Amino acid sequence: MTAPLERPAATPLEVRLGMGSCGIANGAEPVWEALRSGAREAGREGVVKAVGCGGSCHREPLVEVVAGEDRSLYTHVTPEMVPVILRRHVVPRGWPARLRWAARRLRDPEEPRPESGPRSLGARIVLENCGEIDPRSLEEYRRRGGYAALEACLDPARRDGVIATLTESGLRGRGGAGFPTGRKWALARRQPAPKYVVCNGDEGDPGAFMDRLVLESDPHRVVEGLAIAALAVGAEEGFFYIRSEYPQAVRRIAEALRQAEAGGFLGDDVRGSGERLRLAVREGAGAFVCGEETALIASLEGRRGMPRLRPPYPVESGFRGRPTVVNNVETLANVPWILRHGAAAFARLGSAGSKGTKVFALAGKVRHGGLVEVAMGITVARIVEELGGGVAPGRRFKAVLLGGPSGGCLPAELAHTPVDFEALARTGAIMGSGGLVVLDDRDCMVDIARYFLRFTCGESCGKCTFCRIGTRRMLEILDRLCEGEGRQGDLEALAELADRVGRTSLCGLGQTAPNPVLTALRYFRDEFEAHLHERRCPAGKCAALVTYTINDRCIGCTLCAQACPVDAIAYRPYEIHEIDDAACVRCDACREACLDDAVEVH
Repeated sequence: MTAPLERPAATPLEVRLGMGSCGIANGAEPVWEALRSGAREAGREGVVKAVGCGGSCHREPLVEVVAGEDRSLYTHVTPEMVPVILRRHVVPRGWPARLRWAARRLRDPEEPRPESGPRSLGARIVLENCGEIDPRSLEEYRRRGGYAALEACLDPARRDGVIATLTESGLRGRGGAGFPTGRKWALARRQPAPKYVVCNGDEGDPGAFMDRLVLESDPHRVVEGLAIAALAVGAEEGFFYIRSEYPQAVRRIAEALRQAEAGGFLGDDVRGSGERLRLAVREGAGAFVCGEETALIASLEGRRGMPRLRPPYPVESGFRGRPTVVNNVETLANVPWILRHGAAAFARLGSAGSKGTKVFALAGKVRHGGLVEVAMGITVARIVEELGGGVAPGRRFKAVLLGGPSGGCLPAELAHTPVDFEALARTGAIMGSGGLVVLDDRDCMVDIARYFLRFTCGESCGKCTFCRIGTRRMLEILDRLCEGEGRQGDLEALAELADRVGRTSLCGLGQTAPNPVLTALRYFRDEFEAHLHERRCPAGKCAALVTYTINDRCIGCTLCAQACPVDAIAYRPYEIHEIDDAACVRCDACREACLDDAVEVH
């Protein structure tokens, strides 16, 4: 049993608890109360700190004890584990308290044990402060170099070099299109005033949570990035457009703006430079189409969020008809780092055409879900296996869905493809904003295509006929295939509709809506043909196309009968069970409950 660590006075001790949305959802609040109570008992209230999420969402609630270079990470922490963790690392003030804690330590179990694991493949740039600092503290952000880049930009002689530095760094927009950030800012700088800057925090992709985590965990970083954008292009006003489903992100940014203004980094006289800069928060109503910049601007103006034809582009005519720069959260979070470390440091990371790092939200059938940051050029397989831990034991990695509803399916055979804008585009997938959904052999690609198409169909603003009606016709075909009612010519009609929707839609939502369907057809056509010609779902996912049976490995344990919600399995202990096919609803509860692989899907 390890004795309490006596630390020199010069080595500060911090006990950090992740209090992002993911941590709170997993029970971090009672853990926080237990930490505060234990720290008070030890007379060491100052060692306990609430931080944002560092990306390891699958291990929340997460407590990290930091003492200089020494780090101990405790995962899935419960309030009952807190006293053991504190007594292992915190030395109380005063001998009576030390003696009490020493006596209790004699009765402490060996568990919990600290864990470890990689959070990045390459430098952490966007996530460098996430999970490290209190997101509500301007002072902590400044101690880590925060607002130094903004202050440097206040010098008119240095401000002109900001856009040149970003251009030299090779930073491209992280919102999906990958447009060079320096070029966009240069176009806006040449436009007449007044101008506006906007942070696009309207993250609506299923399975994506990159922007939410950064906004919650390092809000001042994004505030600084947007403020630098305003100074660089000559704007005096800007907005954070954040979807209302992210209440903690909205609160954190609003608080950061108040602190920044109180600290002189915003207002009518920024740090005594004479520059004026006002930033405000506006909440979106959750429409996926408002992630498209012209629809976002319409919503920002109080109108219905619908895209418009481009050109003119927003850098020429945007908010209130004036030049407007729209960047997403991750793009802006890169800016302060690049200006502090230099363009060359950023450009050294990544591939020839895709510089720097990329943040991905790992979701789906991966064992270690959460947020990861990787250097561009890393293969998709390394992300899934090394950072995500692969799929569950006994399952086979089948594919990834990159880029959400606008992205594409990449089969496991192409997982060697590097994270690179052009390389991914050649496969039919796109990097998108960074959603990465991992699929295994129990996932039906027809059903996956239907899931994402149903989302985009429901989120269509209805302005374009092919987007409004064409996606609906595509969805009807996929519904028929999954119900075993496919017709001859359905696959050809599906491909033709997908092509026309992509070519005739006005905005990026409609243009990319067919991508999951097209890539699934391209790489998993055999599954579509099995649904159409054989009325069979190879993955055993589509309920109308599968039958559940029990084989002779059944030992009569009755677990399947107990799990069945519709009593389709008679409760007969010590006998081989049977499934009433007419009553079975194909919920898969029996197969999940069986410990002997006695339930089969045909």
